[in-house]
Amino acid sequence: MTSTLPPKRVQETAVTVDLPPRPASDRSGPFGQPRGLPTLFFTEMWERFSYYGIRPLLILFMTAALADGGFGFAPLKASAIVGIYASSVYLASLPGGWIADRLLGLRRSIFLGGVLIACGHLSIGLSGFFSGKTMFFLGLVLIVLGTGLLKPNISALVGDLYPEGGARRDAGFSIFYMGINTGSFLGQFVTPILAAAAGWHWGFGAAGFGMLLGVIVFGTYAKRTLGTLGLETSKHSDPDVQARQVSRAKIGIAVGLGALALVIVLAATGALTLDPQAIGRSMTFVLVGLSVAYFGYIFLAGGLTGDERKRMVVILVLFVFAAIFWSAFEQAPTSLNLFARDFTDRQLGSFQIPAGLFQSINALFIIIFAPVFAWIWSALAKRGLDLSSPTKFSIGLFVTAMAFFLMLVAANILVASNGTVKVSPWWLVGCYLLQTAGELSISPVGLSSMTKLSPRRYVGQMMGVWFLATSLGNLIAGLVGGRVNPQDLAETPKLFTLTAASLLVAGVVLAALIVPIRNMMARQTDASAVV
Repeated sequence: MTSTLPPKRVQETAVTVDLPPRPASDRSGPFGQPRGLPTLFFTEMWERFSYYGIRPLLILFMTAALADGGFGFAPLKASAIVGIYASSVYLASLPGGWIADRLLGLRRSIFLGGVLIACGHLSIGLSGFFSGKTMFFLGLVLIVLGTGLLKPNISALVGDLYPEGGARRDAGFSIFYMGINTGSFLGQFVTPILAAAAGWHWGFGAAGFGMLLGVIVFGTYAKRTLGTLGLETSKHSDPDVQARQVSRAKIGIAVGLGALALVIVLAATGALTLDPQAIGRSMTFVLVGLSVAYFGYIFLAGGLTGDERKRMVVILVLFVFAAIFWSAFEQAPTSLNLFARDFTDRQLGSFQIPAGLFQSINALFIIIFAPVFAWIWSALAKRGLDLSSPTKFSIGLFVTAMAFFLMLVAANILVASNGTVKVSPWWLVGCYLLQTAGELSISPVGLSSMTKLSPRRYVGQMMGVWFLATSLGNLIAGLVGGRVNPQDLAETPKLFTLTAASLLVAGVVLAALIVPIRNMMARQTDASAVV
């Protein structure tokens, strides 16, 4: 389960900036935390319930036969759609944060985002009764737009609850992170069971009901628990300049939404045929090109000092290997989900485990093992064995490689039986356990590294870079994740071999870079905190 929690945004311009008023030391909530934290906790919990609630259903629904209520798509096509959708969710966070800063403010963006997400789920839930595919894909678009407005801004608002920073802020984010994982687990537990028992669209509808609860929570309690926090936007001191900036922003948004609406209409009427795999491949080239262009600009024209340039090299290295990790990890809703459906013995007595239910295992393991990993890192640091970020990344890549080597063994058992024998569900459980260990070695570490390594004036942009790595990884995972097909058994071990080998090679390469990176950074005063 992936979670990205950006730190509190710091608005930096050449002129004065209006910061939202906030309580200096609000400790009136549970456990001495701000009273606004429960509001944001439950809003985010229900948003994650909705997002992860439909995640295990998407590829299973799209590849299900028409007679079974699905679309009958080929696995490669459906997997590419899932990849494009997940990638777009993370990409939308970048303009979503900008819109909040310039036009709406954090609070309005969160509420509007929640409403759009709820409408998206409603559209998907009703697609079984009206207009089929058009309403289904319109719903996905609305969820992408809504998540882009809600996800980065609710995390930023959590940061704004703690103007003093410090350990209490870290504790607050830890509590908030538990809300994310609780929602993720419940969503991926409830919706597959409901979809199997009552039908696909009841599962989709349950996810939407979760987001509706989140909107109600936020709309009901935000004013009384957050006061005026998050209502203001970043404004230029010159009213004329401010007016021009707002006008340009509105025009840009209108043009973008207009172009999107045109594509939807043309596709719905059949005037435009969209090939998900071709779109996904093109998006991959675009995202890689954007990454290269951005890092090139920062290095050549970013005004970096010598030490900052070295730090940016480390960020670039972590970016590359994070994208590789996510391209494997995010096969959970595609290749591993299909493996659970088609090749796993899911019979438990008289009860058949819904295939999508396996998706909840990672979230459950995160809840269990996140405190354990935090204790391990702290214990090592106390003994003078503080592991560097590249070292933890390398460990995460190795462990995730082992997860796919485990699945390779299961896939070979399947092929050896010519598909007549379904494998034990414990293969998937073991895979998700190892993947969780890999995630806990990379995701929170990478997030922390972005804030530690970034020059202060680029912290917000580096969080965008982290989103970009996650988006790229999701896209690649979607493009390759459809190669689990009962009609071509040999493709499954090939996919798991390629994935495991890529992770293993990446882990070896990164391990070989640990010492050069340490030497390069050795003269920095806080090098020990970085590498």
